[in-house]
Amino acid sequence: MSFRLPLLPLSTRRTALALLMGLALAGCAQRPPVAEGEQWPLVLRTVLPAEVLLLGEQHDDPEHQRMQHAAVQWLAIRNQLGAVVLEMAERGTSTAALPVDATPAQVQNALRWNDAAWPWSAYGPVTMAAVRAGVPVLGGNLPRSAMAAAMQETRWDTHLATTARQQLLDALQDGHCGMLPAARLPAMARIQIARDASMALTAQEAVRPGQTVLLVAGGEHVLRHRGIPTHWPQNIRSKVASAYTEQAQAAIKTGIDIVVATPPLPPHDACEALRLPN
Repeated sequence: MSFRLPLLPLSTRRTALALLMGLALAGCAQRPPVAEGEQWPLVLRTVLPAEVLLLGEQHDDPEHQRMQHAAVQWLAIRNQLGAVVLEMAERGTSTAALPVDATPAQVQNALRWNDAAWPWSAYGPVTMAAVRAGVPVLGGNLPRSAMAAAMQETRWDTHLATTARQQLLDALQDGHCGMLPAARLPAMARIQIARDASMALTAQEAVRPGQTVLLVAGGEHVLRHRGIPTHWPQNIRSKVASAYTEQAQAAIKTGIDIVVATPPLPPHDACEALRLPN
């Protein structure tokens, strides 16, 4: 595959060239190449074409949602955006039947949006940008009504390789501030894997020749070796671009094609409220 750089200032062209070289060497490097957030349009040029582009985010970082919005606009204006699949809405919901001038309320209703879990102020812009472009937005997440059954689905216990499964268990424990009883971890892992399977199937069904399905989900879900891509047949051509704050980059070693670095967030201890008083 060859890439043609746009006519940009010399410093920007050098950055883009460095990105291309990093991608070319990614298979040999221990860590994925890293790009700065302001280089985002150039990153899109380097990772495409792909049938599915997975964008990993940190849910509380507005910069990551702005990047998703920019990706929708960039792909749509080139008629390359086939669909947008969101972790933030349940599988089976869709805006496909809505007109391009649908109101935000109509869109939220079609997606059965849960604003308490996923603030519309954060995800409304990316969703509405797709609707305005005439691109369907599809809920991909496992419906809450299916979670109890997923917790009992023992086939998920062997879906991942041993190392990847342990990494998932560790990530789930970290995500619960180290307070999750060990006995609950297997059931939590089954739900996580079932959620990934649901998003993977939704994206796979939306694939169209010559276009890209944009799948937006948390960074853990998009990892190639233990997330959504583990549920696809080998012939699905996908790329993983995940945004991380500068504090989080050191932990990223595998499962991503390119890391997009974003500025650090203000200091915040998400586990503080869960800790028992002394």
